[in-house]
Amino acid sequence: MQIWIGPEAGCTGPSASLSNVHVLWAPVQSPEEPHRALPKMEELKLIALDAEDLRILSCHLQDAVIRVGDMAYLKEGMRFAAIANRFDWEGAVKSKDDEFQRRRTGLRFERVKSAQVQGIDLKKKDKVLVLLAVAFEPGDEPEGTLTLHFAEGGAIRLGVECIEAELRDLGAIWSTQHKPEHASDDSSTTS
Repeated sequence: MQIWIGPEAGCTGPSASLSNVHVLWAPVQSPEEPHRALPKMEELKLIALDAEDLRILSCHLQDAVIRVGDMAYLKEGMRFAAIANRFDWEGAVKSKDDEFQRRRTGLRFERVKSAQVQGIDLKKKDKVLVLLAVAFEPGDEPEGTLTLHFAEGGAIRLGVECIEAELRDLGAIWSTQHKPEHASDDSSTTS
């Protein structure tokens, strides 16, 4: 299935801040129900060409897990690419039990002029990062800065000529009983 995204699409995952994330890196099968068929997670191919498109792409990538070794900035090709395990928030919202899904996903940003890393040790190739959001700060139109925000304060800032990004699902779906947990946005107190 191919999806071209636009302003009418919306987020299905939570947008609260992250407090505690349970990460499951490898595919698993429930020992209690080894042959239970889950509803198939929608295969996505999303293209982002403006800030609104990027917001939709970011929603689908919320809580994706990415190994440091599965990210690369290709300076000569002006590309930043990563392989992630994205969490199916759309399915999680509809789920009536504790059975959730993840899927391997490719992510690429084109026309990247520079890349800066903050709070991420690039030597720790097996370190797993949790992607919270992808944001865009405009500069001199159409240029700007794309920022990949990770849990624990890490970030990758990409100087881009313009927004040109793609998310493409790559492979099999697997089930997990771990759903990323977010703190409540409710900061009010009662006496």
